[in-house]
Amino acid sequence: MELLTRCRTESIEPPTPGRCNRIVKAALRAAEETLTARISARLTVENTERIMALVAGADQADDAVPGDAGAAGGEDGVPVLGKIKEAPGNVSLETMLSEIDKLPAVRAVGLPADLFADVAPKVVAGWRARAAVESPSHLRTHPLPLRVTVLAALLHEREREITDTLVELLISTVHRIGVRAEKKVTEQLVNAFKKVSGKENILFKLAEASIGEPEGTVREVVHPAVSGGEQTLRELVHAFKTRGPVYRRTVQTTLKASYTNHYRRGLIKLLDVLEFRSSNHTHRPVIEAIEEGLNVMRRS
Repeated sequence: MELLTRCRTESIEPPTPGRCNRIVKAALRAAEETLTARISARLTVENTERIMALVAGADQADDAVPGDAGAAGGEDGVPVLGKIKEAPGNVSLETMLSEIDKLPAVRAVGLPADLFADVAPKVVAGWRARAAVESPSHLRTHPLPLRVTVLAALLHEREREITDTLVELLISTVHRIGVRAEKKVTEQLVNAFKKVSGKENILFKLAEASIGEPEGTVREVVHPAVSGGEQTLRELVHAFKTRGPVYRRTVQTTLKASYTNHYRRGLIKLLDVLEFRSSNHTHRPVIEAIEEGLNVMRRS
């Protein structure tokens, strides 16, 4: 439409529909070549080499250099580029560890923070989608500027997506640990209340027996006053302890045990790979608490 409008404005005979398509495609191709050349020129030689290693190693695992940022495979032999493209799974410790491994792989390329600052988000998203669906062998057929640009767009977008995923996993995991701890303690509380019925009646009998024989011993006077004796009184004490502040402390203890036994390894790595910042002074104590907690976990 823009081409036809321009022709009318310039009083030029418009080309045929087929030629219009060819002109538009040629203009888009030329614009893409100019833009990708400008983007690729912003990358250092090291950036370009690491990006190229991602597609070179994706199906040439035997030639990969161990420890290289663009090495073909990770610890499980899966190509790094394939890992970066993978969508996260359900909330679990395995998913957390898998997503954590992706972020250093993306950051290792070292893309400039302002690489796509002057490029429309839709254009970057288009390059990212292109790199996500094309095979490594297909990507290698593109001219170098286009190849590194679309891969850089993929890495740029995936870094943000993986970071968002890790934050969501952190929130979901902590929430899951808390819910499970509360559920476990609540079940114990309910069971305790089921075991002891008629608490007011028990209290009355204890008071009556104590007043009736104030000089007697607990075992001789108090225990026989209630059905079940000493065991009933123990259950009554336990039921009381599962309420209020004691209940909250029990939940925290259960939560800590769940973290220590299962989630510790993942949460330490997760907090280590993320950077928490806030310009709001109100939230500064929270940031400091996270930093201090992470230092304590590293030392322990």
